[in-house]
Amino acid sequence: MTDPQVALMMLGLFILIVFLGFPIAFTLMAMGIGFGYYAYFDAGRMWRAFNRLDEAASWWDSSRLWIEGFYNNRIFDLFINQTYTVMSNEVLTAVPLFLFMGYIVERANIVDRLFSTLNIASKRIPGSMGVAALITCALFATATGIVGAVVTLMGLLALPAMLKARYDTSFASGIICAGGTLGILIPPSIMLIVYAAASNVSIVRLYAGALLPGFTLVGLYLVYVVGRSILQPSVAPRPTKEEVPDVPFLKLFVMIMTSFFPLAFLILSVLGSILFGLATPSEAASIGALGGIVLAFAYRAMTWQRMRESVYLTVRTTAMVCWLFVGSYTFSSVFSYLGGEKIISEFVTGLDMSPLMFLLLAQLIIFLLGWPLEWSEIIIIFVPIFLPLLPHFGIDPLFFGILVALNLQTSFLTPPMAMSAYYLKGIAPPEVKLTQIFSGVMPFLACVFIAMALMYIFPDIVFYLPDLFYGG
Repeated sequence: MTDPQVALMMLGLFILIVFLGFPIAFTLMAMGIGFGYYAYFDAGRMWRAFNRLDEAASWWDSSRLWIEGFYNNRIFDLFINQTYTVMSNEVLTAVPLFLFMGYIVERANIVDRLFSTLNIASKRIPGSMGVAALITCALFATATGIVGAVVTLMGLLALPAMLKARYDTSFASGIICAGGTLGILIPPSIMLIVYAAASNVSIVRLYAGALLPGFTLVGLYLVYVVGRSILQPSVAPRPTKEEVPDVPFLKLFVMIMTSFFPLAFLILSVLGSILFGLATPSEAASIGALGGIVLAFAYRAMTWQRMRESVYLTVRTTAMVCWLFVGSYTFSSVFSYLGGEKIISEFVTGLDMSPLMFLLLAQLIIFLLGWPLEWSEIIIIFVPIFLPLLPHFGIDPLFFGILVALNLQTSFLTPPMAMSAYYLKGIAPPEVKLTQIFSGVMPFLACVFIAMALMYIFPDIVFYLPDLFYGG
């Protein structure tokens, strides 16, 4: 068996083990080290250690030399170096800080105030409660970037209110599921930070490039919600005064100033400081984390228990991302050394595809991978397989990254493995059926595909802001 065939067997075996349910990060590390031992095997290097056995003065020295001989393989040097590289990556420093900001905001009871205020402010708009829920989801998802947290919290907060207001179950469920995934795309997105670290694309250009596509997708969602509410009023009845009371303008203004603007100002401050070069992503994330704590104290929602929970969840999620990077770097290094990356590149380029066909194939694969895998595993493990092929097809990695971010919205919305739907079903009232949730997300799934098509037809949606801020 040739080395490239061993590399392909390595990739196939990894996919099989993942589908069996083994932890992905440790599977990557184990397979990287296991196949790497074969790839970097150097008999001379091993026997140099074994030949020193006659120097052993004791059983302990003899055992130590045997162990040294066994471990005298460059794969262990590679593993240590990759671990150090990941832990010293300045881009990844922003991950725990943004996560901490999100977890603090999640526990500060800001979202319920925000939803109530937006619900009152938009009461004259068709589908007002759906509009309020979608905007709240977008802001909260942007602040946290954690799909499960947004869908769960908004499902507990907004879904019962919409059902009580006689909203169609599928319509209300789709709004929450779709809105909860927006944090993957809209800056300051954790996913874009991870993609930047994996692809060496500037994170500030990625953030600038993601803004217009993110707003485009939110706009399409809002057009659908308002449009359907106008065409089919039964799915979103106008609220009565008992459900959404009239509020004097001055009082409404105060409510907006105390609920909407603090969170919006925090997000815009963090994002603006990055885009305008006032702070690095890590420094901006530090500002965001501090701002989240200040907001929590301002709303009198900060307790020692909530602080402990936020720190614990931040450390747990960050450790998962970092070990995924360590495992992925080790796995991909061995995979490339064995010739796996070259054989895939030669196969794809030999198909003589157009750039459009390559994009469609790549996005289809990512779309299918989104069913069993989380976005982090897709970005860290599989997207790097496509990155070396982009120059051949003349595709900018910035454009490809934003397209992937849009595509990953679908992985949370597409049955049968629509995780967003399962998050919502887990906390929804018993009468809400999974089939109703699946039915509700389908129109929003169509909006995602429309946004992807618009990006390809009008690439300036992606490139306009990066070129404006930082030059072409």
